[in-house]
Amino acid sequence: MAPHAEIDKSSSDRAGNVGNDHEGSSSFRKELFTVKSPNVVYTEKEVLTKYTYRTTSVTRDDTGDYTVTPRETQYDFKFDRNVPKVGVMLVGWGGNNGTTVTAGIIANRRGLVWDTREGPRNANYYGSVVMGSTMKLGTDAKTQRDVNIPFHNVLPMVHPNDLVIGGWDISSLNLSDAMDRAAVLEPTLKMQVKKEMATMTPLPSIYYPDFIASNQGDRADNIINGSVACMGHVDHIRQDIRDFKRVNNLDKVIVQWTANTERFADVVAGVNDTADNLLKAIEEGQAEIAPSTIFAVACILENAPFINGSPQNTFVPGAIDLAERYGAFIGGDDFKSGQTKMKSALVEFLINAGIKVTSIASYNHLGNNDGKNLSEQKQFRSKEISKSNVVDDMVDANNVLYKDGEHPDHTVVIKYMPAVGDNKRALDEYYAEIFLGGHQTISIFNVCEDSLLASPLIIDLVLITEVMTRIQWKASSNDGSATAYQGFHSVLSILSYMLKAPLTPPGTPVVNALAKQRAALTNIFRACVGLEPESDMSLEHKLF
Repeated sequence: MAPHAEIDKSSSDRAGNVGNDHEGSSSFRKELFTVKSPNVVYTEKEVLTKYTYRTTSVTRDDTGDYTVTPRETQYDFKFDRNVPKVGVMLVGWGGNNGTTVTAGIIANRRGLVWDTREGPRNANYYGSVVMGSTMKLGTDAKTQRDVNIPFHNVLPMVHPNDLVIGGWDISSLNLSDAMDRAAVLEPTLKMQVKKEMATMTPLPSIYYPDFIASNQGDRADNIINGSVACMGHVDHIRQDIRDFKRVNNLDKVIVQWTANTERFADVVAGVNDTADNLLKAIEEGQAEIAPSTIFAVACILENAPFINGSPQNTFVPGAIDLAERYGAFIGGDDFKSGQTKMKSALVEFLINAGIKVTSIASYNHLGNNDGKNLSEQKQFRSKEISKSNVVDDMVDANNVLYKDGEHPDHTVVIKYMPAVGDNKRALDEYYAEIFLGGHQTISIFNVCEDSLLASPLIIDLVLITEVMTRIQWKASSNDGSATAYQGFHSVLSILSYMLKAPLTPPGTPVVNALAKQRAALTNIFRACVGLEPESDMSLEHKLF
């Protein structure tokens, strides 16, 4: 595989990025397996598959009886095997997550080892679904045991070591100094990446004081002129993306918001409720347009996928409408890394076990800048909303336990405690009703190294989003008439596994159950290579 083209250092430094200058590429271009099936065709550039999608349609008559009808729909999938050169631009690049993910990619790229008081540690991608987990491929023909392969080998994917990273921040600190400010990484690791990160400086960003906590003002020394929305800000961000793509000779750029939590924007008729109204409101300088929405609009117009990793309502109806109009990919909201991921897994387990959860009390305190920003009520309210809705679909799915709109009591508390830094303390109590009026209480104390959990999710979101740009599908035509391939809906609900408040296409249900989210991800990947969803019936072991 040919090495990357050499990057013009002077230009790339101005654009604010870390590239990949090592010889060769780590991209997973060659498939680990081939599928032997009349429904799968491999060409030099593509995998073409015919896929039968099986669902069950249910109707209910006036007497309350159900009629259940199995349905089959034939689809053609086309997957581009070509792995592009990809850049990721982070909004909030100089924050805890931005500096941690950048240092982590450098450490992995260079294969670093560093000393800690617990012994030497090696660079890895633990915590990443793509890089750290496996997927069942099938059953070994000889031993009848499961064959599991790394998730990143299911489809040809970009390797995170090959990502070119840049971004924006309201703080002008170079990434080495910002990494010290974040106080996340071991000093012995920081010393090995310090020189390289000192050469990286974020691009100026947008700062609208009304949307983030007032205690963030002392960081805002690297801002684009103007304190309210304007089309000039959209154009500025679009030009930054173009420059970054050109200077680094990139095929694609993916943008993620990993900056401070904003307050919720009011959805106002005539302002941000439709695409046309949103664009007009930006031109008029309306005050209810958030910085994150400006970034989203710029990315949509530039056809650069945009993912919101914070809990605010970046994707007001007008932004979703605009993305649908341009066929641009968006995803959100709020990274799901520690406490909420545990909650969505545990509540799903309890309810599926027939145990009625009646109250959930979640408390956490943290001392990083995220906690400082959330110490103001408007920003906390955004987080409270994203953390409070994560059990709704699981409760709604069980009308045996929950009747007539019943719902568990659910409260969320977040406190800023500077002394604990990035080591967030999360305490959860689950109170449940069991057999014959008895009760069960489960208490969990979870110490989450916040940025070390979130950074692998940033990587996953980039890698999976990129793959989705290479998948096209169409309904098979029985009469032989031609139908056109199309991409997935602009709202990438497949990203839900990594996000607390999954954004879904308008009018479609939100799925928070972790197992369902993971199954959707793996089964779409399997469909791209012509494989059915893996059955766990294991009949071959049960029928003799």
